[in-house]
Amino acid sequence: MDQQLMSIQQSNSVVFQTLGTLSGKLVGVATLNVEKALNALNLEMIQALTHQLTVWAQDDSIAMVVLEGAGEKAFCAGGDVRALYHASKEMQGEVTTMASEFFTDEYYLDHLLHVFDKPVLVWGDGIVMGGGLGLMAGASHRVVTERSRIAMPEVTIGLYPDVGGSYFLNRMPGHIGRFLGMTAYNMNGADAYFVGLGNHYLNSDDKQPLFDALASVDWESDVGNNHSKLNALLEAMTSRCAIKMGESVLAQHQTLINELMTGDLSQIMAKVSAYNTDQPWLERAFNTMLAGSPLSLHLVYEQSRLGTELSLEQVFQRELGMSCNCCAIGDFVEGVRALLIDKDRQPKWKYASVDTVDAQMVTQLLASPWPEELHPLAKLG
Repeated sequence: MDQQLMSIQQSNSVVFQTLGTLSGKLVGVATLNVEKALNALNLEMIQALTHQLTVWAQDDSIAMVVLEGAGEKAFCAGGDVRALYHASKEMQGEVTTMASEFFTDEYYLDHLLHVFDKPVLVWGDGIVMGGGLGLMAGASHRVVTERSRIAMPEVTIGLYPDVGGSYFLNRMPGHIGRFLGMTAYNMNGADAYFVGLGNHYLNSDDKQPLFDALASVDWESDVGNNHSKLNALLEAMTSRCAIKMGESVLAQHQTLINELMTGDLSQIMAKVSAYNTDQPWLERAFNTMLAGSPLSLHLVYEQSRLGTELSLEQVFQRELGMSCNCCAIGDFVEGVRALLIDKDRQPKWKYASVDTVDAQMVTQLLASPWPEELHPLAKLG
């Protein structure tokens, strides 16, 4: 593979290369390259990816695209929330330029992946969280492995599952999307496959054989045929996996999850608080939920009631306002302080519980900070 990969452009934190193939077509490979930060997305990475994906979309020699993360620990562990924290702390109560630009550019990139014509394969090995899940959810071919650990942990920092979570969480079985948003539960590869976030399963050591195989595919100019050829390759490799996909915890316990996540938010919190379990995965999930931001839990609940009526564009437009509001007037600054800055893990949330949250505050968080015609994503799609 190394002899076939040709570097075409490099930002400081994303490496772009092309893989030559026997068909004469090329495979574009984007590697998130901030291994020490578990490839967390910063603004430079987001803008570099958007630029290069736009170029590849229009380049007839590119048959498909692969997104991967440097190192073996993570595809992408989320977004660069420290920069957002510092900007929001300086201007509390206001929507900052930093927040508006970061989320606008991130959601534009996520949307671009969702509507990208050519096949996009995400190698979802290791940690895939938050912003990394936004990239993965938009890809046509989402590979998970026995080492995948996938979560939306925003409730712990005063946010909510953004990056299109309002779209993909509401398309999961039963109330599982609500459960994932409220508990930050860590999915394994089987869980991610069950809820539809992963649509192919390979072993972590299949990465090199996959790249070798991509070079041998008879790629065409027909996008539909290329999707079919990539599907066939991945299915063939899955059938030969040395480590078979395990059983999904979420699938096993779907009935219980649905029962616990049914009702209004106060009823859900009461059921979770009273539920005794000797299962470590569920105890961890509920402890995270009960310690999370009450404002975030309200936002997750409202988000989970949206159903599937909103278009992808409407989802990202709605989430942009919510995310900026969380930074300006919500629990985000305090959540990041407690978890990542001071690391005392003792957040002083604005409200002690979901029952004490002011309904007007939730309404403010849900409201767009901009008139419709001035919305930064008004022309999305």
